[in-house]
Amino acid sequence: MRTLIGRNFIWQRVADGAYLPSRRAGRIPPNREARLVEIASPLMIDLCETVRWPSVLAVRRGPEMVVIETNRPRSTTPHFALGPVGFRVPMLSSSTGRAYFAFCGADEREEILALLRAAEHPPPASGDRAWLARLVAMTQAQGYGAREPAYRPDQPEAAWPADDGRNSIAVPVIVAGRVVATMNLTWSRRTSAAGPIVAAHFPPLRDAAAEMARRLASDSSLG
Repeated sequence: MRTLIGRNFIWQRVADGAYLPSRRAGRIPPNREARLVEIASPLMIDLCETVRWPSVLAVRRGPEMVVIETNRPRSTTPHFALGPVGFRVPMLSSSTGRAYFAFCGADEREEILALLRAAEHPPPASGDRAWLARLVAMTQAQGYGAREPAYRPDQPEAAWPADDGRNSIAVPVIVAGRVVATMNLTWSRRTSAAGPIVAAHFPPLRDAAAEMARRLASDSSLG
């Protein structure tokens, strides 16, 4: 495996240790999400070594975000229920979804809202234009999406308890003016309030997303 990694035939995903074909081998069909993760994974490892708290990388699928990578196994809180790969995240209440929704184009926001409103159980906020405008403006102004305090990733919205003890922020990965993914940071609220975490860890999170965007823009294998 070390030889294959060294020759750029395979790479190892952080979330579960899976070995996957490398985009640099040039011998496999295109898989954009796998290539996004291959570029993001080493940056997320470095980020986790800096901030210690875990992160996920997510992409949009329809009206939701879907986790495609997490550095949770490398963090100081591997017991956190973060991820796994394939986990679906709501758009309007999670930091990950809010970062995507606020920074994507206006037409794409309308597409997302149409899908949300057409769902069997549409989130009430999807029809509140004033609230949505405030959310977008606030998120754009601060540069990151902030998690809804009541949001619970492992339960339906109607069953959310008062508090799960966690909080998170997320930033967009923007390439050529388009959001291609979002990267978050999750921490224990018992350990720190949002203010100190944002002050200390928003800059490295933002820098990791910016570096991912730079590498994506220069990677010819992504086409």
